[in-house]
Amino acid sequence: MTDRLSAIRQQYAAGLRDFLTGGGETALHHAYELGRDALNQGVGLLDMIALHHEALGALLRSTSIPQRTLEMTTSANLFLLESVSPFEMTHRGFRESNTLLHRLNQTLEEECKRIAHTLHDDAGQLLASVYLALDKAATNTPQSRGDLDQIKELLNQIESQVRRLSHELRPTILDDLGLLPALQFLCDGVAARSGLHIDIEGDSDLTLVPLLGTVLYRIVQESLTNVSRHARASWVQVVLQKEAQCIRCTIKDNGIGFDVPTVLNKAGKLGLGLIGMQERVNSVGGLLVILSSPDCGTEITVTIPSSSPPGGLHGV
Repeated sequence: MTDRLSAIRQQYAAGLRDFLTGGGETALHHAYELGRDALNQGVGLLDMIALHHEALGALLRSTSIPQRTLEMTTSANLFLLESVSPFEMTHRGFRESNTLLHRLNQTLEEECKRIAHTLHDDAGQLLASVYLALDKAATNTPQSRGDLDQIKELLNQIESQVRRLSHELRPTILDDLGLLPALQFLCDGVAARSGLHIDIEGDSDLTLVPLLGTVLYRIVQESLTNVSRHARASWVQVVLQKEAQCIRCTIKDNGIGFDVPTVLNKAGKLGLGLIGMQERVNSVGGLLVILSSPDCGTEITVTIPSSSPPGGLHGV
């Protein structure tokens, strides 16, 4: 990075000198290209401003005419603005992508909610009708009661699976009772299926705009899925905290851990799951921190602003 910054420093000083000595539009174009190169090489915006002040200071020290100094300062500002415009364009593109991601997540959650309610209501009504028909058949043909009872057992399993699918698609408890009860229900279900011991702590009075609650729920859901499938853990702790200006959620396990950069660079299921979590957190202006190493367990911390999401998108 030091070598790259040194090269950019020399190019910037030469380009600024050329512009101030009459380089015109060609020199301004060079400033823009220089800014793009710096951005691609990982040079930060503050570094660019520091380079500008360093180069301008050297040029100003070379002249003793006050009026010329003022003209050089004004013109140099134009060169600086041109060189940092790629940074502004990148930042603007990131904001626009973030807004689109908000809308995509919102659309997906609305569709999940619709499907979940259809499963819960329509399938529930059909199963209730089948139960009534079986009871009637058992009354009319007592000799078949044993077979019909077996069919009922299968229907009970189907009903249980339908409820689970409905809950995982969009838990109605999240809409009706809030985040902590929904997380408790989720943790109880995962614990029952996987044998994990899951502790959950949080403020039962916590209220969030729907989108933020959904983001946190989905991240905990994905984290628990990863733990049950990959971590070989016996214990998980989920902690939900309300702080001054943010909500913090931590998911910690005592599993085998993993090398974070390696997994994030893979296209496997775990890597894609972590990337999806990162995108959800980014979409609400939050921060995701993953701490893990082989044989040392994993701790995932999500911090999101407790105010409305950027752009005024409140979700479902």
